[in-house]
Amino acid sequence: MTPGAIILLAILVFVGVTIFKGVRLVPQGYSWIVQRLGKYHQTLKPGLNFVIPYIDEVAYKVTTKDIVLDIPSQEVITRDNAVLLMNAVAYINLTTPEKAVYGIENYSWAIQNLVQTALRSIVGEMDLDDALSSRDHIKAKLKAAISDDISDWGITLKTVEIQDIKPSHTMQAAMEEQAAAERQRRATVTKADGEKQAAILEADGRLEASRRDAEAQVVLAESSQRAIEMVTSAVGDKEIPVAYLLGEQYVKAMHDMAKSNNAKTVVLPADILNTIRGIMGRGGH
Repeated sequence: MTPGAIILLAILVFVGVTIFKGVRLVPQGYSWIVQRLGKYHQTLKPGLNFVIPYIDEVAYKVTTKDIVLDIPSQEVITRDNAVLLMNAVAYINLTTPEKAVYGIENYSWAIQNLVQTALRSIVGEMDLDDALSSRDHIKAKLKAAISDDISDWGITLKTVEIQDIKPSHTMQAAMEEQAAAERQRRATVTKADGEKQAAILEADGRLEASRRDAEAQVVLAESSQRAIEMVTSAVGDKEIPVAYLLGEQYVKAMHDMAKSNNAKTVVLPADILNTIRGIMGRGGH
């Protein structure tokens, strides 16, 4: 190859490299940060862009799409000294790419720390029950707490979501024991109330039965009294009718005893001798 051909080839290579360095095609969804002689010069938007070769340099290629930052799980202590495990996810967008690359060394790490610090501060002012049931409240306060800080870096916080809130292993075990004790207490109270009501009903039943028995005895006594009064009024001073009635009842009782299959005892009148004498006396007359 002749020297002239070599020089021509070198010129063509130089021209090609110069054109390549001067023409920049930025893809959609990205912004390129250009530095001129080591200093920020401009931000290239998607599409065809031109820069000065060998003077301007693309220093950073930044995405303009939403970025999802996973906030690692951490232990958070509530106001009533309960330990919770919490993690979150943040959605951000680099609205001013040059601020994001020049305003903070590592914006992802910085935002993660901001979210974790804000979470500890917010939950530290809440009780356990409120922290477990107030995700929306925590989310709103968390977004308000860090939005202003990251706006100085040209970053917009689209939203932040609390992925999970759960007690630590030791706290969960304590809560389970507490719940079991509460269930046992309720069961004991329910059983005691049942036994109490049963005792009251049983006592009421005995009281009512005793009252009815007493009323029945009063009724029987009054009936016997009226019967005696009626008999006394009817008999008056006459003894023979009374003796006849008593004798009739006595004979009936003896007759019933005699008819019984289990009767093994012969009952004789206490004054049988006088009875025989009376009978014999009547026969003599």
